[in-house]
Amino acid sequence: MKKFVSTIVCVLLLSSIFVSACSNEMASPSSNQVTLRFATWDTGESLKYEQEIAKLFEQKNPHVKVQVESYAEGYDDKIAASFGTKNPPDVMYMWNYPTYYQSLLPMDDLLAKDTAAKSITEDFYENIFNYHKFEGSSYGLPVGFVTRVIYYNKKLFDEAGLPYPTEGWTWDDFRSAAKQLSNPAKKQYGFVLKQKDNSYAFQEFVWSNGGNFISPDGKKLEGFMNSQETKEAISLFSDLIKDGSAIVVESDRYTESFKSGKIAMIENGIWPLEGFKEAGLDFGTVELPAFPGKPVKGVIHSAGVSIAKDTKQLELAWEFVKFFVSTEGAKIRKGDMPALKSVAKETKVAEDPLRKPFYSMLEKGDEVPAFLLHAKWNEIDKNLDYAISSVLLGKDQADHALDKAVKISNQFVETK
Repeated sequence: MKKFVSTIVCVLLLSSIFVSACSNEMASPSSNQVTLRFATWDTGESLKYEQEIAKLFEQKNPHVKVQVESYAEGYDDKIAASFGTKNPPDVMYMWNYPTYYQSLLPMDDLLAKDTAAKSITEDFYENIFNYHKFEGSSYGLPVGFVTRVIYYNKKLFDEAGLPYPTEGWTWDDFRSAAKQLSNPAKKQYGFVLKQKDNSYAFQEFVWSNGGNFISPDGKKLEGFMNSQETKEAISLFSDLIKDGSAIVVESDRYTESFKSGKIAMIENGIWPLEGFKEAGLDFGTVELPAFPGKPVKGVIHSAGVSIAKDTKQLELAWEFVKFFVSTEGAKIRKGDMPALKSVAKETKVAEDPLRKPFYSMLEKGDEVPAFLLHAKWNEIDKNLDYAISSVLLGKDQADHALDKAVKISNQFVETK
């Protein structure tokens, strides 16, 4: 009997050891799994697209778990804190390279050595690719882009008996139309502007008038931010407000005001286009007007993906970045325009009448935005944006407001 029990115990022990061994063998892939952290500012639908790309990358790399971290509106604070504690995400959305470049990995060597990456970078629109450089080095790869156009309400143009604006129109055409489309008594206006946060977008107006907010070498504000060309471009809009052809609204009501059907024209990117459709608006899009004898210039919005300099997963992070910006990733993402020429051609997005002007403005986006010309542009920009807001709200004149912004901001230029 004892011998029988002893035999049973041995069998059970051997079985336990066998099951344990099998269990450990089955678990080994998980024990070897690597986690890659990816941070984004997106939420909602845009976040879902990014999660879909992450899952697809995991399928292609079974040993990898991509941890998608959505920081939403607290993005900058959380990214800055993560750099400060030396615990940043491996890969992250980025645009503000002058602020964070010292914590990011320069990609130039990776790009030079990787033939697969070379084919991707050659497919990028060059001016979009250049938006992700600072002081000559690439710190990110673009995931998409948005330019800015004029949206116009066809119904209001029809009611006023006015032809729709077309490519090649001028600011004189714009002013004339805005005046005829306005009826303050009915709270109807030809154009709408935001109370604040205008400086980045306003660069395209200043560029189109032959000016700039800062010198090309990033060392001088005087004679640029307060040049006659800059003052004229800003005054153009304050004059529209003064004569009742335009209205200023709070920033969070900006796009909603166009949906009301009481605003004839608004300047914006691609973001509200689908919302305008859902609101049942009959609208069109057109490139920006031109100043007399001067070429139209466009500003580009472009998010990029960057790698933290302190990442411990460099090779994996680089593979994820390449996949994220590849044609496969680009076809999944929505909400912006493809930064790859091949994807734009395949999807025929540039042939859509409503989207075509965005690509037209991309061709005109050959200027370098001010934030890429000075490491402390954020501080300078606060003064500039305040000056523009003061002019639009009728609290100051462009001459005085811009001269004051330069005077206050020179302290940052002098420390460069």
